[in-house]
Amino acid sequence: MSLNAIVTGASRGLGRALAVELARAGAKVVLVARESEALREALAEAVAAARGARGEAHAVAADLGDKEAVHRIAGAAAALIGPIELVVHNASTLGPTPLPLLLDTECEDFERVLQVNVLGPFRLSKAIAGGMALRGRGTIVHISSDAATSAYPRWGAYGVSKAALDHLGRSWAAELGSLGVSVLNVDPGEMDTEMHAAAIPDADRGTLQDPRAVARRLVALVLEPRFENGSRVSINVAAGSP
Repeated sequence: MSLNAIVTGASRGLGRALAVELARAGAKVVLVARESEALREALAEAVAAARGARGEAHAVAADLGDKEAVHRIAGAAAALIGPIELVVHNASTLGPTPLPLLLDTECEDFERVLQVNVLGPFRLSKAIAGGMALRGRGTIVHISSDAATSAYPRWGAYGVSKAALDHLGRSWAAELGSLGVSVLNVDPGEMDTEMHAAAIPDADRGTLQDPRAVARRLVALVLEPRFENGSRVSINVAAGSP
């Protein structure tokens, strides 16, 4: 299988697992993660893992919440692996932890969550989807959350951003579906990741899904599309869905 893919938030958790699984399936993958000392090492290790899965993988260090970085991501990815056929918007931020009530959330923190979780995916898709439409094929995947459809105390900023991301996916599908571009919103369920631990530090890890298992299910879904364009799919590995 030959597929040129971008995975954001790819240094750890589900993003890393998705990059490795795509590489294992034969894809060329560009892994994107924020530039920081801690993430730089994690991103390099994730690229090595993807290459170890016998795939072609490259790193691009950039902050998806930075408007100026988006065209650099798109340009670097195309230069490294060619026209992009799949983009997985996995990069996400909770905002400050412990998660505050909305009344205690600083406006700047709320804005940062929207920048990373909604505007970043919009900008990157905007930079890539035109080429997909011209070629008549391409897939955009938004990693969502149950917080997009259910309101939880202290999850306000994150939940609002994911609800907006879901609707962004439906809007892209409505406009680009006839041009061959598929869009999928995915709720991966609760996973054993650093982000989940930051949000719910006392969670029983034994009840959480392994990101690698979720990645396998998601990659299979993308490679053999069985979803309605613009739809929302929830993945529960234990229950055998979707």
